[in-house]
Amino acid sequence: MPVNALFSGKRSENMSTDEKMLRKPEWLKIKLNTNENYTGLKKMMREQKLNTVCEEAKCPNIHECWAVRRTATFMILGSVCTRACRFCAVKTGLPTELDWEEPERVADSVSLMNLKHVVVTAVARDDLKDGGAAVFAETVRAIRRKNPFTSIEVLPSDMGGLYENIQTLMDAKPDILNHNIETVERLTPRIRARATYKRSLEFLHRAKELQPDVPTKSSIMIGLGETKEEIIQSMDDLRSHDVDILTLGQYLQPTKKHLKVQKYYHPDEFLELKEIALTKGFSHCEAGPLVRSSYHADEQVNSAAKKKQLLGEQEAKEA
Repeated sequence: MPVNALFSGKRSENMSTDEKMLRKPEWLKIKLNTNENYTGLKKMMREQKLNTVCEEAKCPNIHECWAVRRTATFMILGSVCTRACRFCAVKTGLPTELDWEEPERVADSVSLMNLKHVVVTAVARDDLKDGGAAVFAETVRAIRRKNPFTSIEVLPSDMGGLYENIQTLMDAKPDILNHNIETVERLTPRIRARATYKRSLEFLHRAKELQPDVPTKSSIMIGLGETKEEIIQSMDDLRSHDVDILTLGQYLQPTKKHLKVQKYYHPDEFLELKEIALTKGFSHCEAGPLVRSSYHADEQVNSAAKKKQLLGEQEAKEA
């Protein structure tokens, strides 16, 4: 089927209704793999009393990442989120007290796994004045002390949008700052709890101002009722705030209590969106039905760094 036909905007015959859920297409089938890497990594996470967004958010790539690539995204600040976004499977409620030993345990686990690249995310902690920025920063420092050759990517909430919180995090100098806008502007109030589209863009902009050499990254879920034009506008909004890397993935309904999928995008549509994103100036774009924010994160940061180096060499020649 031609891509233009896929993007025609016409309602699919099996489009979601309140009474009927869409049937998952063939390209969304997930291959399970529970080899020794998978079981060993899961055991280590429990022994170290660590949480992963891979498990909590029911990521479809957990078997590939844990069993094949042996990578994981650590989730700090507990397992209970103060927000109740309508797309997310992470538990919500009143979080427990802070665990100041957590940064060291994460750093030790990175050593045990011998990771070249690590992603650290967290639940939203609106109960804390700093949004968890201090623990985030200490986790970055602990990882760097014990793993000097490991690149570190952080994926925080908006931390209330307070400048001092962003500064606390960026002072730790992560190798990449990732903050997700999640969806297009029109759908944000319905999909994201306590978050705003403009605040997320401002968060990314301020992070870049504080550490211009740190690549910034964001992610968009599609399949929630957005239009192609809105997706492209979101790309433009991100680029106007100097965001370097973009990931695009298919929204999958985690439970019956969450928002229904309005459309399953074909892999060809993702390919077209990736090509559009690259023409907009993103240094790297990962796009596909099962792509998530930290999917192949090590490849993303390497690609972005290589492209930045090539651009720098080209500018030097022209000068």
